[in-house]
Order: sequence, then C-alpha cells, then structure tokens
Amino acid sequence: MQNVIEAILFGFSAILNYKTMKRALGIGLVVTLVWSVLGYFLWDELVSLAAYFIDLVPFSMLRSNGAWILSSFLWFCLVLITFALILAFFGNMILERVSKEKYSSFSLLVVFCSAVFWSLVWMLQGSAIHTQFLKLLNWLPFETLETGLAYLLGFYFVYSGIIVTMLLVTSFFSEALLEDINEKYFPYETLLQEDEIKASENRLLDIMIYAVVSIVAFPLLFIPVLNFVLQIGLWIWLIKDTFVNDSALLVIPKEKRAKLSEYKTGFFILSGVTALFNFLPIFNIFGPFFGEIAMFYYLKEIQKEL
Repeated sequence: MQNVIEAILFGFSAILNYKTMKRALGIGLVVTLVWSVLGYFLWDELVSLAAYFIDLVPFSMLRSNGAWILSSFLWFCLVLITFALILAFFGNMILERVSKEKYSSFSLLVVFCSAVFWSLVWMLQGSAIHTQFLKLLNWLPFETLETGLAYLLGFYFVYSGIIVTMLLVTSFFSEALLEDINEKYFPYETLLQEDEIKASENRLLDIMIYAVVSIVAFPLLFIPVLNFVLQIGLWIWLIKDTFVNDSALLVIPKEKRAKLSEYKTGFFILSGVTALFNFLPIFNIFGPFFGEIAMFYYLKEIQKEL
C-alpha cells in the first residue's frame, strides 16, 4: 500500500510540471475541439440514438433518473461558471502574482476548490435539489422530458468521447511521456524497448471491448446508483488495462509480467483515482497523464520485488 500512496503523490507532483501540463493542455484542446466539431455535425443522430433508448425505459424510472441527470448537469455547470467568474474578475491580479509556469497549476486549484465547494452544497442540499427537479419533471409532458433528456445524453456522448480519446491518445504517446519522466526523475535507470505492435494490439482490443460493453449496458445507465457504478467500473477497467500494459512494456521484462497479477489491487486503486478525474471539468484532461505517470512509478517500485 505504501507503493500505491507514493505513486499517487508522485503522479500529482509530476502532472504539475510545466512541460507535462503544457502537453496535456495541448492534446486536451485538440481532442475537445475535434469532438465538438463531430458533436455539431452528428448532433441529430446522437439525440435520436438517446431518444431510442429513452423509449425503452419506464416513465417512473425515467423521471427519477432524469432528476439525477439534471442535478449532476447543474453541478457540472456551476463548477465551470464559478471557475470562469473567478478568472474573469481576478485573472489579471492573479497573473501579476503568479508566474506563467505556475498559472496552470493555480487554475487547476481553482477548479478543484470550486468542485469541492459545490460538492459540499450538494452533500447538504442534494436531496432537496433532486426533489425540486422531480417536481419540475412531473409538470412537464412526457415528450418534453424525453427531448430534454435526449439532449443531455447527447452531451454525455460527446463528453465520454473526449474522455476515451484522451486516454487513447495519451497511451499512444506514452513512450515519449514516460521517457521524459524517467530522464527527469530516474536518470540512471534505463527503460526497455517498447514493443509498439504489441502495445497497439492491446489498445485496439481494449477500446473494442469497452465500446461493445458500453453499448450493451447503456440501458442500465438509467438506473440510479447502478449507472454510477457501471460507468466508473468501465473507466477503471479501461484505464487499468491500457496503462498497465503501456508501462509494463517499458519497465517489466517479459518473463516477469505474469507476476503482475499479484499487484492487481494497487492497479485498481490507481485506476480508480484516475477515473475520478473524469467527474471534474478541465481536470478530465489531466486524468490520463496522472494515471500513466502514477502507474509507471508504481511498476518501477514493484519491479524491485519481482
């Protein structure tokens, strides 16, 4: 467990490095832009797909889960609005006091504090907010409710696309990222030569399994609590399988990789922490980098025990 905690702390420390943050922001902006354009042109198809699944759900379940979705969407918007307002009113003053290298780190801190604040509000008043949304949905005609939820699910599709694409792009460029990390923090330790064909096969297989399971299990996302467990479970599995393979190819000799199953608890914990990034706007861009780096550090530590 000590190795896991050290890996988490190392991951947070490493992503605050200016070079790493610049790389994450660059990739994140490109991926977000691409999915925004795709969402714009495929919006009608996404909404139609969401409406098809909504038709399969009983009204009582749809109303209850609709209130949960609206409550989550409101929380998400308030976090972003609070972040934007702080930077709009205090941005110039912050720039005068914070160096360019630390400005990105400070921005993440603002997002985190905003998320913590609104999470506390939801912890104290979440049931009341949910009740108000239930009342609202009781007043609305079914067609209006169906259309509104279909639009929200359209945003969910685009956001999920951003998350999965960020993970895969980070994985694809993981060798360059981890070589930089190794050179900076472990300059006297050499890395193994990555088998790019094997790595590509692993990524392709992972994304195919993830896509199939997501499609088959999609109706379950309308069941409260189960939807949260299912979504975070899928993220954890994809993160674990992808990032463990990426780092193992660089750190663990082939003949010792079979023993990695003994450390699956640590892999799941690191993947779970990484998956939590996806629930925070802007933070989701940095999640894959944290996961990749933390898993790399963890594997370097347990390598000594293999």
